[in-house]
Amino acid sequence: MMKNNHVELWNRCLQIIKDNVDEPAFNTWFKPIIPLKYEDNTLTVEVPSQFFYEFIEEKYLGLLRSVLYKEIGTGTRLMYSVLTDKTNHLTTNIPSTNQPETVKPQQRVAINQAPVQAQPVATLDPRLNPKYRFDNFIEGESNKLPRTVAEEVALKPAKTAFNPLFIYGASGVGKTHLVNAIGTRIKELYPQKRVLYISANLFQVQFVEATLRNKVTDFINFYQTIDVLIIDDIQEFAAMTKTQNTFFHIFNHLHQNGKQLILTSDRPPVMLQGMEDRLLTRFKWGLLAELEKPNTELRKDILKDKIHRDGLEFPETVINFIAENVDESVRDLEGIVNSLMAYSTVYNADIDMNLAEKVVKKVAKIEKKEITIESIIDSVCKHYEIEKESLHARSRKHNVVMARQVAMYLAKKYTDASCSKIGTLIGKKNHATVIHSCKIVKNQLDIDKSFRHEMEEIENAIRS
Repeated sequence: MMKNNHVELWNRCLQIIKDNVDEPAFNTWFKPIIPLKYEDNTLTVEVPSQFFYEFIEEKYLGLLRSVLYKEIGTGTRLMYSVLTDKTNHLTTNIPSTNQPETVKPQQRVAINQAPVQAQPVATLDPRLNPKYRFDNFIEGESNKLPRTVAEEVALKPAKTAFNPLFIYGASGVGKTHLVNAIGTRIKELYPQKRVLYISANLFQVQFVEATLRNKVTDFINFYQTIDVLIIDDIQEFAAMTKTQNTFFHIFNHLHQNGKQLILTSDRPPVMLQGMEDRLLTRFKWGLLAELEKPNTELRKDILKDKIHRDGLEFPETVINFIAENVDESVRDLEGIVNSLMAYSTVYNADIDMNLAEKVVKKVAKIEKKEITIESIIDSVCKHYEIEKESLHARSRKHNVVMARQVAMYLAKKYTDASCSKIGTLIGKKNHATVIHSCKIVKNQLDIDKSFRHEMEEIENAIRS
């Protein structure tokens, strides 16, 4: 077989790779790779993006090196052709780190030459919120990419292709949490680095104050000393021409000097009205990562984590109800947990579906299905495992009597029907019997915890 048959060589490599990674990883990270050529002991392959290249190098470098050496020969080099413009099919060649790096000779200072002494830089408060960390940022499908990239940036600030890292998404999806987690991790790993988290609004206020005091040069000089600059809600720079112009120079200086920039916005750059084109272009130099609204499963995980961290216990039905009905913001989820605890403490009430509905409807529109006496009868009979005919008969069996009383109580609670109509439809009883049944059930609910749980199950079935 000819050595320059790059397709054949790569296919042989793929066979071994396929045996060493699971199928989803193989389909995601290796199938899209296209072999381009093999010459001068170097295999060149095309990958679809800079992020793709970074991920492959980070996660599978050792595997790739082993496979290339085994199938092609020891010392085989790998070259990536990274697709940077899909429309015009423009690419950039980047060598893999699987080949030995040339060691650069250390620079020496002549004995009779005094080194230049840098001016000491004042210590800096990073303004980070220590509560926002990676270990309490719950991962799900809607935030997997931004979180993965964020951890890479925290591990190697300004040493990845993600500079700037531009994270965007609706209010309350976790942007502030994630960028604070990056800053906190960097300070843990690199205590000497000057990290600063600041809102775009505060940056603007500082700039205006510096302008009024003729201190703009000092303002710029300060920001040019930052190693990792995190600016939250960058969309607030819109139409602020002088602020944008100043930030443009700060951005250029930091980026050109190998410093990390992290920005957040409530929308992608393409939708940022009132922002200068030269800034928008720079925002897209690194990676645009969207934080989507959490899906139902992620909302459940966020709730469970919050409840566990607060040392609380919520019924699973309450957690599911909140997650299914509150879908706008992570902040709303956490606020509801706090509200439920406050209500429960002040009114000495159990955290159950009734309390959850009362709290949730204050922040979310709950779509309720129509509940009828017929649907109540169906759910009650199913729970007590009796036929509907038994409910209407003159039977005095305990479970039938209890089912009848519960059905009357729930019909009174969930429908607008009169006691007379309820009595007619449930057991052909009069309105006095309905009133008596409701009183019995209410008294039982006040003193019997197991009965309350039983009623909660029935009510969940009625609502679902």
